[in-house]
Amino acid sequence: MQEEKDKKALPPIARRPRGFNDIRVDVLANSQSIISAIMTTYKAWGFEPLETGAMEYSDCLGKFLPDDDRPNAGVFSLQDDDDQWMSLRYDLTAPLARFVAEHWDSLPKPFRRSAAGPVWRNEKPGPGRYREFWQCDADTVGSARPEADAEIIAMGGAALEAAGIGNADYCMKVSNRKLLDGLLQEVGVNVDDISSRLVIMRAIDKLDRLGETGVTDLLGAGRKDPSGDFTHGANLNPSQIDKILAFTRTRRDSRAATLDALSVVIGGNILGNEALEELAKIDATLTSLGVKSSNAEFDPAIVRGLEYYTGTVFETDYLRETKDENGRSVRFGSIGSGGRYDDLVMRFRRERVPATGYSIGVSRLMAALECAGNKPIAPEGPVIILCLDNDYIANYFKMAQELRAGGIAAEVYLGASGMKAQMKYADRRAAPLVVIEGSNEREKGTITLKDLKLGARLAQSIEDNSAWRAERPAQKEVARTDLVAEVNAMLAANK
Repeated sequence: MQEEKDKKALPPIARRPRGFNDIRVDVLANSQSIISAIMTTYKAWGFEPLETGAMEYSDCLGKFLPDDDRPNAGVFSLQDDDDQWMSLRYDLTAPLARFVAEHWDSLPKPFRRSAAGPVWRNEKPGPGRYREFWQCDADTVGSARPEADAEIIAMGGAALEAAGIGNADYCMKVSNRKLLDGLLQEVGVNVDDISSRLVIMRAIDKLDRLGETGVTDLLGAGRKDPSGDFTHGANLNPSQIDKILAFTRTRRDSRAATLDALSVVIGGNILGNEALEELAKIDATLTSLGVKSSNAEFDPAIVRGLEYYTGTVFETDYLRETKDENGRSVRFGSIGSGGRYDDLVMRFRRERVPATGYSIGVSRLMAALECAGNKPIAPEGPVIILCLDNDYIANYFKMAQELRAGGIAAEVYLGASGMKAQMKYADRRAAPLVVIEGSNEREKGTITLKDLKLGARLAQSIEDNSAWRAERPAQKEVARTDLVAEVNAMLAANK
């Protein structure tokens, strides 16, 4: 009994929930800068910002919900006081579909929307896989034109470049779900047989990793991996497999050449011809927008998300070479994806509403930029006014207010430590300089400004400590009345 009381008396252990991050100023400033760059690009292309709530009614989300009494697999859910289940949004597209269906009659059509915000996934976290993360999306709802897809593709590239990805460091891989459906018809696979389609899609998706031999096994009887695990295949015959592999080999150096190669493989198929016509219009629009094949290419082997998408699909590969912790070259993978999803709004309106969109995962993009050497830089902190005499603290607050009125971030040190600890505090706050007013300065009507950035640079070449202390090259005494002007001048000198 006493042991139970002792346990109850123990304080809780401070611990962060798995899959959630505490984000400090350097990373936070970096992510805000990236989000701002992306959203500014979306706005320049005419996409209207829209912010929806963090929670949606669970039946409006639909995608991850299981068949049980508590819909919290895949999403985080709670029950409202009217017994309706609500869930944290798992992406920014499902809330858009609900919003469009709810406000359809009053919206301009097409409706061009952009959004940035956190999303939540109730899934097992892992390396680079979080339960909360930010996305930046842009969507066109109400246009079935392939040119709408092309515009989204071109804008996605422009947004990545604005965020810091080099023009030579990414390529948008573009395909169309109808290509695969046409191919399956050509080889005699029922496109409505979902399980067979998924096995074939997953096999094609492993082409980069397993090569044609491994994919051939997965399209046939199956494959045993090096660990001994066996994956059942699609049980296609050799002729069917050859046709599918020929399809995956149609990518060429230019979009036009890829279309020509595709037309040979599936050009006689109705669905295949529809896809080729749509891709030809996308090619023409991308060309008019100045998007080269090196930044947006047609790659029929792209199958990601084809169960969700209804037409054109695209994902952006990060091309710069990256290495793992052991120094081995690794493929970074996707930093953005999207496509056409004409069936999503239909859940609410019982009629097909064409839509296409693109999504950038901010954490993923930041990881790519870090691989490129763009590490987060801590933003400059505020000017710190040291508190050396508690009887005159009102004077220190007056200085801080004068600096803020002059457009300078400033704060008064409010701890209880001496000058040495206060200087250490200013350093940890990344303060560019400190303002010192002790009794000597007060009697003379002056203040001392200590330039911490200049001092750090000079300290790297210091040879004589005694000379440094005597000359104090990084600080100056100025008139108290010139506080704002002198601080501004010192800040400007460090830019």
